[in-house]
Amino acid sequence: MSRSVNIKTSLFSFYLLMGFVLFSQKEANIWYFGINAGVDFNSGQPVALTNGALSTFEGCASICDVSGNLLFYTGGTEVYNRNHQVMPNGTGLLGNPSSTQSVIIVPKPLSVDSYYLFTVAAFENPTDGLNYSIVDMSQDNGLGD
Repeated sequence: MSRSVNIKTSLFSFYLLMGFVLFSQKEANIWYFGINAGVDFNSGQPVALTNGALSTFEGCASICDVSGNLLFYTGGTEVYNRNHQVMPNGTGLLGNPSSTQSVIIVPKPLSVDSYYLFTVAAFENPTDGLNYSIVDMSQDNGLGD
């Protein structure tokens, strides 16, 4: 009986510690949303940003590297690099500003430079449905394409 308690305690401790390790990654430390608005959480306190190029009322997404440096952000119709410029091939995505969550960013498994952007159309335009694009951060001198 004590052996199973030790295993359960060890597993619980492992999962608890994994949460701290995963929390230390800063891929979600900078958010851009709304009309030119953003928030930077890198200092531990939220800092307002007003330099975003995004203009959307609903779904948007952003991603940073593991150090909390902005990589890119999107509202589902275009993709902006860390300099707030539209990436090459970064327009014409099939998300919609009236979709509640028009886009999500998912790191491509086993890749350090590529990300999937999954977009969904608005309810009133169901023919566009669910789509994906790939952002390759090794392109355009590290600004992505």
